[in-house]
Amino acid sequence: MNTSSVTAIAHPNIAFIKYWGNRDNILRLPMNGSISMNLDGLCTRTTVSFQPSLPFDELIINGREVTGAGLDRVSYILDIIRGMANIHDRAEVITENNFPSGAGIASSASAFAALAVAGSKAAGLNLSEPELSRLARRGSGSASRSIPGGFVEWQVGTTDEDSFAFSIAPADHWKLVDCVAIVSASHKKTGSTEGHSIAPTSPLQAARVADAPRRLEICRKAILEKDFDAFASIVELDSDMMHSVMMTSTPALHYWKPASLDVMNSVRMWRTNESIPACYTVDAGANVHVITLESEAHIVEKRLREIKSVEDVLVAHAGGPATIVKNSD
Repeated sequence: MNTSSVTAIAHPNIAFIKYWGNRDNILRLPMNGSISMNLDGLCTRTTVSFQPSLPFDELIINGREVTGAGLDRVSYILDIIRGMANIHDRAEVITENNFPSGAGIASSASAFAALAVAGSKAAGLNLSEPELSRLARRGSGSASRSIPGGFVEWQVGTTDEDSFAFSIAPADHWKLVDCVAIVSASHKKTGSTEGHSIAPTSPLQAARVADAPRRLEICRKAILEKDFDAFASIVELDSDMMHSVMMTSTPALHYWKPASLDVMNSVRMWRTNESIPACYTVDAGANVHVITLESEAHIVEKRLREIKSVEDVLVAHAGGPATIVKNSD
């Protein structure tokens, strides 16, 4: 094949109804469905080029060469792509994030979504959105949700074929903003992949999974009807349920820091006492995503910055789908 270089960008996403735990760790088939919003302005930009002269795959993240487990995860996806395209060339993958990696802001979601889009196109494949979502899922479950745009649902499915994500509303449907309170930019000790594998050890996981269809229905309806009160209560409940599972797993995972609780308590107080439309959700990390309406985002951002333990605040509106930005044959 001729060497072609393709560059794609993808956004991380914030899950309103969380994915935690797999029923198949290899295919990353989830135990429950999930709903999320892509985050505009935050992105991973990835360039993939298959080159006959390369003896092995090369991975460069933010200017530094990565080997070991990080490269293995990328090569695993490239191997799937090579199999689909019937090629054998190794690839050079150059990727960069404009936000902290491994800090609970879904860097693996945007990374594997961008890799799926750029890698498949560079190999000469023209995959549909569901096919791209399934491919991205194999690298990181939440990456399946970074393929479509706007507000996204990942259906639990029964097999590899029907476990993919699709858009339930475009990015401009509801002007929600995610103010991410950064309380720790450092790399978390336990990654999500390990966390998913121990989720079944928590006695609370079965109850969380059994109740997921109810929470999905409430969240989906709240988004479609733009009902912030219903949205806030279900999003906070779902986040707290996931962290309850984490804290009661073996070994126990405690991602919250005292600063995380400061933010969560403040947000609840603003909503209860001052009717400020804001709610919190926390992924597998210490940083707190505070979801609010665009009209209130400046107030929420200012207040978050006034909390002593908050190091920085990233502000993101609803984002579009993963896309190709450059294709040079």
